[in-house]
Amino acid sequence: MKLHSYFRSSAAYRVRIALHLKGLSFDYVPVHLLRGDHRAAEYADRVGDALVPALELDAGPLLTQSMAIIEYLDETQPAVPLLPADALGRAHVRALAQMVACEIHPLNNLRVLKYLVRTLEVSEEQKTTWYQHWAGAGLAAIERQLGLLAEERRAAGLAESSFCWGDTPGLADCCLIPQVFNAQRFGLTLDELPRIAAIVQRCNALPAFQLSHPDACPDHQ
Repeated sequence: MKLHSYFRSSAAYRVRIALHLKGLSFDYVPVHLLRGDHRAAEYADRVGDALVPALELDAGPLLTQSMAIIEYLDETQPAVPLLPADALGRAHVRALAQMVACEIHPLNNLRVLKYLVRTLEVSEEQKTTWYQHWAGAGLAAIERQLGLLAEERRAAGLAESSFCWGDTPGLADCCLIPQVFNAQRFGLTLDELPRIAAIVQRCNALPAFQLSHPDACPDHQ
């Protein structure tokens, strides 16, 4: 497989984590977003939204959108599941993942930040304030949700989660870790988010997350 990726794209970062958690080998194909590589015809003609990530399968088809890619991998490579076996657990994990992918990330991705600066002509300080506001509010919501889920597990007689849900990292962790990485780049801290901070520490101690980190990517700058 070939993963078309940009080292600092949180969406591509999610897919790298999923691939490494499952022990799947892939070739890394850099697509430099700041240089506009994604808009070049050779890429954009193959990828409808001209974004990263895109996963080129061995058989030829090309998949887009990180959440769809990860769920495809989970369905076709089930040996290391990223979703729980039970429907309730899957719903909780998908909800946590979507709190990142649908609520936080769309307001703070590179396209939005560039539009703020280049078109609306906000200052760098204002751009950072925008990012910190929306990412901070979103992560605080996840922290509260993790607390509610912990209460639910206790009431059901389940062990406390070590990761977002359960004792192994899954889809929600694949989404949370990249979002935290980029939030910290913009000056956010986890001082008031102890549950998230503990999950980040546990995840980043695992080889799959270390191999997926932007610093480990061949296009890292």
